[in-house]
Amino acid sequence: MTNYIRSFYVFIFTFFCLQASAQKIAVLEVTLNYETAGLDIPVSTYLDKITLLPDNKLILKEITGGKPVTVAYQIEKINGQRQLYWIIKTAGNKAQRRIFELSRATALKKSGHIKTITSDSALTISANNKTLLRYNIYNHKLTFPQIKDTLLRSGFIHPLNTPHGQALTRIEAWDHKHHMGLWSAWTHVLFEGDTLDFWNLYKKQGTIRFAKTESAKAGPVFAEYKTLQEHVAYKKNGSEKVAMNETQSMRIYQPDANQGYYLLDITTHLNAATKSPFTILKYSYSSLGWRATEKWNRTNSEVLTSEGKVRKEADGARARWVLVQGKIDDDYGGAVMMSYPANFNHPEPLRVWPENIFNNGDMYTNFVPNKDRDWPIVKGNDYVLKYRFVVFSGKFDQVKSEAAWQYFAHPPVVDVKMNKAARK
Repeated sequence: MTNYIRSFYVFIFTFFCLQASAQKIAVLEVTLNYETAGLDIPVSTYLDKITLLPDNKLILKEITGGKPVTVAYQIEKINGQRQLYWIIKTAGNKAQRRIFELSRATALKKSGHIKTITSDSALTISANNKTLLRYNIYNHKLTFPQIKDTLLRSGFIHPLNTPHGQALTRIEAWDHKHHMGLWSAWTHVLFEGDTLDFWNLYKKQGTIRFAKTESAKAGPVFAEYKTLQEHVAYKKNGSEKVAMNETQSMRIYQPDANQGYYLLDITTHLNAATKSPFTILKYSYSSLGWRATEKWNRTNSEVLTSEGKVRKEADGARARWVLVQGKIDDDYGGAVMMSYPANFNHPEPLRVWPENIFNNGDMYTNFVPNKDRDWPIVKGNDYVLKYRFVVFSGKFDQVKSEAAWQYFAHPPVVDVKMNKAARK
């Protein structure tokens, strides 16, 4: 065989190997049905229905103007099946129809992605060398003017930082020592014949404590912690009893460097720990509370709800989302807190402190699903609350807030068109 013929066969062999290695598996078509306001939109689809190729043999590209652009993706196993996640970037691209190709090829490794950092005291999520969220797992000591005892509280988020690094949360305020940044608790609960308060810790009727880290994930698309928190009832005989288990996940989607906002999803699963119901009774405040930065007051911060209510009108009003923002030193920032449509009692009533509180108008807000009704948590059932935060530097408005909620409430459907040749 001559060198020419040998070279020809080598060329043909290499060509077909390269073609096979980059073989298109499927086209993933996404239609954006709502105004995007230039915001990131997380999307996902079940991967095993498309291909059983291993994770490191796949590459995802968006076809923009006829040209393929590589897109970062992340794969997660849910109930034994793989889910493919990626982010649609809409800033500078107003196309309603977005086309992606999933192909067989060597996956590209992206460095510098969002990270989880675990220590003995906290679980931290950081991106672009900046801390975005810290979930505290150590036993924080609290002293109250009402009692002489020192009490312990763990399992709370502080700080929750803007992209520019300013804390949006506050702990141990002089007026409410039990306010722990961004934290969850229930104020009025019926359990085994006792009415308990897990919110106002100084009553010494119960507490919430971090039990364990169930998982930690990080990749090119998101970083996430999943933790177990125990709602501990203090019994009249001096003993303790875990009354309810709360599994909480905190997921932040990868922001671009110098991006002025990021998306945080907090999902809570509530499960009765005993055969006795954990009945959350009607009360004016409970659930996931946000005690905002001490830099805010009634003159330099503002509230706007999905129904157009401002701060003086918002308390007790129902809303799909609430925007809270204000001046922080020489900067500006805030967050949009959004309620998922499947949440109990959605659209949820709000608790927003009045403008004249403590003579300066400190900021506090949260959704209160039990504000006007009881909520029994019964053994064997899984009760889920989902919230998304858009945490930002600068200013947000009604258009961006509504767009963010629409894509949280109604994630885009991924239309999968298989390449028939790839099935063979």
